[in-house]
Amino acid sequence: MGMTAEVRLPLRERVPFGRWGPLRVAADPATWRAVPYLLGSMVLGGCYFVGLAFAIPVSVAFIVVWVGLPLLVVTMFLWRGAAMVERRLVRWSFGVELPDPYRPRPGRGFWNHVGWLFRDPATWKDLGYLLLLFPVGLVEFVASVLFWSVSIGLIVGPIAVVLDGEWLSVGDFRVDTMIEAVPVTILGIALLFTGLYAIRGLAWLHGALARLLLGTDETTLLAARADRLRASRARGVDAAENERRRIERDLHDGAQQRLLAVALDLGRAQAKMDAEPEVARQLLASAHAGTKAAIAELRDLARGIYPAILTDRGLDAALSSLAARAPVRVDVSVEITDRPPPAVESIAYFIVAESLTNMAKHAAATEARVHVSRQDLRVVVEVADNGLGGAVAVAGGGLAGLADRAATIDGILTVDSPPGGPTLVRAELPCTW
Repeated sequence: MGMTAEVRLPLRERVPFGRWGPLRVAADPATWRAVPYLLGSMVLGGCYFVGLAFAIPVSVAFIVVWVGLPLLVVTMFLWRGAAMVERRLVRWSFGVELPDPYRPRPGRGFWNHVGWLFRDPATWKDLGYLLLLFPVGLVEFVASVLFWSVSIGLIVGPIAVVLDGEWLSVGDFRVDTMIEAVPVTILGIALLFTGLYAIRGLAWLHGALARLLLGTDETTLLAARADRLRASRARGVDAAENERRRIERDLHDGAQQRLLAVALDLGRAQAKMDAEPEVARQLLASAHAGTKAAIAELRDLARGIYPAILTDRGLDAALSSLAARAPVRVDVSVEITDRPPPAVESIAYFIVAESLTNMAKHAAATEARVHVSRQDLRVVVEVADNGLGGAVAVAGGGLAGLADRAATIDGILTVDSPPGGPTLVRAELPCTW
C-alpha cells in the first residue's frame, strides 16, 4: 500500500540536457537517448496520423446511427493512451517530466465519461500533439539523417577511398592521398560535434512542444497546488487544535491530578507532624514519589511537544535518543553538516518518532534503519524496517497526519509498505540553509 501527500516540492528546475561542452555533449547519455526518438518519431507520428485520420471521420460519420459515439469515445481513449506513451518516451529521451494533466474522472456512467472526455482541454491538446508529430518527426528525421550521413561520410569516406586506391571529390577539393584525406576527416569530426549540438537543439524544441501540448498548464498547476495547500493547511490547523486538546487533557488527567494528590499528602503530613510523626513520614514519602511521577509525566509531555535535546544538540542526537528508546535495534545515519531550520528539524524528528512508534506497535520488526541526508534543497528522511508491512494511511491516522505535517512546509511524504514488508517511510522536506 502507498500513500502520498498531494503537495510536491518546489525544487529547482532540473536541467534536462546535462552539461554542455564539446566533449561532454558527446559523452552525455542524454544526447544519445535523444537520437533514436528523433530518428523514429516520424514513424510513430505517421502511425498516429493515419489511425486518427481514419478513425475520427468514421466515428463522426456513424454518429447519426449511434454507433459512432461509442467509436469516438474509444478513439479518444486510444489517443489519450498514445499521448501517455508519448509522455513516457519524451521523459526517457529528453529528460522532460510531463505528468498526466487530465482532470479527475467523474462518477460512473457512460454519459459522465463522455462529458469528461469532451470537456477536458488535455484531450484536445493530446490530439493536436499526435497530429503534429508526423510533420515534426519528418523534419527531425530529415535533419538527423542529413547530419549523420554527412558527418560520418566526411570522417570515414576519404580514408576508405584512399585506401582502395580511388579518389574522392569534396566540392572543388580532390582527395586522392592520405595527406589530403586527413583535413576532410578532421572537418567531419568537427561537423560531428557541431551536429551534436544541433541534435540537442532539436531535442530541446521537441521537449518544448511536448510541454506545451502534453504538459499541464502552469496556471492550472498553480491553482491545483494552491487548493491542495489550502486543504493541507486546514488539516494542519485541525491537527494543531486536536494536539492542544490532547495536551490539555493529559495535563488535567495526569500531572495536575498527581500534583493535587501531592498537595493533599503534604497538607495531611503537616497536620500530623507533631501527633503522628510516623504517619507524617509516610505521607511525605508518598508526596515525594508523586512529585517524581508528576515530573516524569511533564517531561514526557514536553518531549512530545518539542524535545529539548533537538533544540540543544540537533537532529542527530535527537534521533539517536529515539533509537535508544526503541524496542528493537535501530541504525541511525544523519548525513547533514549544517543544521536545517527548526521547522524542518521538528518535522523530521516527529516523522521518525511516529514511524518508530508504528513499527513497535504493528510491524513486528526486529530491526530498523533511519537515514537523513541532504539532496539539493531538500532534507530527505527515510525510515525502513523489516516488519510485516501492510501499513495503510487512513484519514485521521498517524501516517496521514505525518503527510499533512510535511505538507505544511510544502514537502511530500510517501509510504511503501507491501503486505509482508518491508516498510519504507520517505519524507522530502524543502530546506534553504
